[in-house]
This record gives sequence, C-alpha cells and structure tokens, in this order.
Amino acid sequence: MSRPHPKPAAYGPGEIVDFDAALLESCPPEIRADLLVEASLLAAAFAPDGDAHDLEAMAAQLSAGARDGEFPRPHARRLAAALKHLAQRR
Repeated sequence: MSRPHPKPAAYGPGEIVDFDAALLESCPPEIRADLLVEASLLAAAFAPDGDAHDLEAMAAQLSAGARDGEFPRPHARRLAAALKHLAQRR
C-alpha cells in the first residue's frame, strides 16, 4: 500500500540561500578580512576595470577549475565566495 504524498502547499514557502555568501559569512572575521583583501588584490591584477562579470568568471574558475597542490580546494572555494561578494558590490 502506497502512502499519500503531502501536498506541496503543506511545506510552506521555501527560502533561497546564497551558498557563497553563507560560506564567506561562516568564516571567522580575521579569515574573512584576509579573503576579501586577497580577492581585492586578484581583482586589481586580473580585472582592473572592476567588471562584475569578470570577477564572477574568476570565481567560477576557482570553484571548478584545476588547482595546483599549493592551492587547496577549501581555500579556493572561500576565495571564490569573496570574489563573488566583491562582484555583487560593484
């Protein structure tokens, strides 16, 4: 015997969470500040016009691209979140 499925309205409205903003916010304040400084330096070097699209492209590359052994994935994800934060502020 199959169970009836609850109606979608029973779940209530959903909330959309910006994972990158949450990831950056979860960092301790001193690490978050360091990440934002590092992201600003990268932005100045590789996106001097400050175009939000360029910053988001850099963040996407960091999130999904290949990294060398000296740049661990957790740091790359946090740095990508900081770049996206900068892109949203422009």
